[in-house]
Amino acid sequence: MPEIRTPEFPAPETRTPASPGSGGGAIVITGARENNLRDVSLTLPKNKITVFTGVSGSGKSSVVFDTIAVESQRQLNETFSSFVRNRLPKYERPLADGMDELSVAIVVDQKPLGGNARSTVGTMTDIYSVLRVLFSRHSTPAAGPATAYSFNDPTGMCPVCDGLGRTVALDVERAVDWTKSLDEGALLLPGLSVGSWEWKLYAESGRFDTAKPLDAYTPEERELLLHGSGFSVRLELKTGSADMKFEGIVNRFTRLFLKRDTGTLSEKRREAADRFTVKRPCPECGGARLNAAARASRIDGLTITDWTRMEVADLIGVLRRIDDPVAAPVAAAAREKLERLVGIGLGYLSLDRETTTLSGGEGQRLKMVRHLGSSLTGLTFVFDEPSVGLHPRDVGRLNDLLVRLRDRGNTVLVVEHDPDVMAIADHIVDMGPGAGTEGGRVVYEGPFDGLRRADTLTGRCLRRRTPLKETFRTPTGRLAVTAADRHNLKGIDVGFPAGVLTAVTGVAGSGKSTLVSEVFTAAHPEAVVIDQGAITASVRSTPASYLGLMDSVRRIFARENGVDPGLFSFNSSGACRECSGRGVIQTDLAFMDPVTTVCRTCGGRRFQNHVLAHRVRGRSIVDVLGMTAAEASAFFEGEAQMLPRLAALDEVGLGYLALGQPLSTLSGGERQRLKLATQLHRTGSVYVLDEPTTGLHMADVGTLVTLLDRLVDAGNTVICVEHNTDVVKRADWVVDLGPDGGKHGGELVFEGTPAQLLAHPKSFTAEFLRRDPGIGQPPGRGGGGACPEGLPALPEGPPRP
Repeated sequence: MPEIRTPEFPAPETRTPASPGSGGGAIVITGARENNLRDVSLTLPKNKITVFTGVSGSGKSSVVFDTIAVESQRQLNETFSSFVRNRLPKYERPLADGMDELSVAIVVDQKPLGGNARSTVGTMTDIYSVLRVLFSRHSTPAAGPATAYSFNDPTGMCPVCDGLGRTVALDVERAVDWTKSLDEGALLLPGLSVGSWEWKLYAESGRFDTAKPLDAYTPEERELLLHGSGFSVRLELKTGSADMKFEGIVNRFTRLFLKRDTGTLSEKRREAADRFTVKRPCPECGGARLNAAARASRIDGLTITDWTRMEVADLIGVLRRIDDPVAAPVAAAAREKLERLVGIGLGYLSLDRETTTLSGGEGQRLKMVRHLGSSLTGLTFVFDEPSVGLHPRDVGRLNDLLVRLRDRGNTVLVVEHDPDVMAIADHIVDMGPGAGTEGGRVVYEGPFDGLRRADTLTGRCLRRRTPLKETFRTPTGRLAVTAADRHNLKGIDVGFPAGVLTAVTGVAGSGKSTLVSEVFTAAHPEAVVIDQGAITASVRSTPASYLGLMDSVRRIFARENGVDPGLFSFNSSGACRECSGRGVIQTDLAFMDPVTTVCRTCGGRRFQNHVLAHRVRGRSIVDVLGMTAAEASAFFEGEAQMLPRLAALDEVGLGYLALGQPLSTLSGGERQRLKLATQLHRTGSVYVLDEPTTGLHMADVGTLVTLLDRLVDAGNTVICVEHNTDVVKRADWVVDLGPDGGKHGGELVFEGTPAQLLAHPKSFTAEFLRRDPGIGQPPGRGGGGACPEGLPALPEGPPRP
């Protein structure tokens, strides 16, 4: 039974003190039991870099994020007044006997930056605010104060698009089938199906021949159908007669879907409406977002829009030329912020890039930038796999950042799988030995060199030498992409061989995702795309429901017991009425932390008690949902419709997951593989994967590559956008883009086998492939490479202890 959470820690005298001689120099955790942790106790040195590693699901994030970071933020919130606390996020007390010597935690995770179409790289980093001040003081002709250059302020935004830079309108050609009549279903928009009351507004208006095809309408009839208004139509409804105002379908769609908060619409209705819209650059501002006065202001012949459309690295050069006594200090402040972006490998971005289009890795590095100029010390910075999305060349830049944060007098905790990040750690915590119920323990603590010698899964993987592939599959065809010129691609022609495993490589911003996820998939829409987008996850979502197994499970229980299938759903009639099938009850205490308690009625089992009396081969529905995929395969051995999906979980290395485990508790690596499991049944398909090793331990990478090999051997084509050298070494073909990012990328640097790539003189991928274990240097000894540019200097901090 899950443990009951209470809002307070035990009394101070029961808490374990810091270890003798620590002098308050360590974070002490005692008896942590969050998620799968098994009474974990740790002493983590302060003002050091500690890296947590281990397989996906071993408990790394449970220690760092769900225990240390949450408790730090919870206790910090307690220092505020009740009025302020009631408006702050509520954090539940983590399951642990005690925690001592915590400091304020700054969490830099991979969660999407969020925002909306108004949130850009410039606004998110506050660099655009500095540029607005600069233009208000130094441009000619000046448009006014800084707000006059803001596309999020009425004084600066374009009046036509309201500062969005584009207009969204109904695409009439998609909304109407002109070859059909009203009676035949010519109106394709949501809610206008034949016979609906909204359809009757047109069909029973008396203004149209409902049997006549719409392409036979007169211009006047077309105009009336699309934009008409000014009269009412009496409709006969189930509840009686009613007079409804006539509204052309364009006007109606605009009012219902474009001139309102679409967040109030159901997801299904919103997605349906999105299929009928088209986005175009604003005819007034041409995408600049600003009004005429702001667009007219210039510095050295360039507008603020010209500046935001430049790559960050180029904008730095423009700012260096400003030497006016009034403007130079402002320009220097903007330049300093921009140099930090370059320093962490984001110099290819432009300030007008919408944050919603950034990858998880790019978003995380942008969050880092916000802390680089801080003069605060004594903080705990918590990073979630910061090397995600980084080419090995750029890992050195990341390491510079982590070291500088430490040397400023901060504690740095990093969840990471990259050996080159592990190599700079002062302390390593290896979690395991396995995942899920097989994990949750500390299997190694100490320096990196000790981990390389340790008999743990991570230690063995660090000693492993993966050789370069020597024999390659013969392609069965060619999937062509010609004249690819989207974003920074420079009209390149690429032929992807069919029937083999292809790795698409290159530094961040080189055009890999654009080529594969946008251009290739547009040219080959039959491709199965498995990207980094989040999967639907709530407290009610489970691996069984995501894979479509629950319907089969419910039918089996219903068949064996002669009852309704809905009885075996905790979302339907079988759900515990006290907790509505959640298994827990959360009580919001307003001025105190929320308290989550196990439902006393069902004991956390989610179902009404009488449901559990119905059994299949002696097992209740709760027993089945508690089974792992491997156990369920044996239990449902005679159910042919279930076995392939359960086998798919095993194939992607998730055989340890319980069928009823909430998806919200899965790690990022587990969710990625769960996505892949839903597509394994296909044959003769083209699979496109965007960095599938994201969030995977080195051992998991080996499992993934073995699975990709099986997909290819079954007759599929697999194309991976990837940085991991183990994947590149096992590929049959490599497409390398670059040579660098942004405007310096978008070119085809290399096509061929991994062995041929090794000899390429200019490819960054080739350079670091030559350093890879099994080919060159051992892990953690230069694989990340040095960064000649480095990071801009941070304010001096206290000396290292």
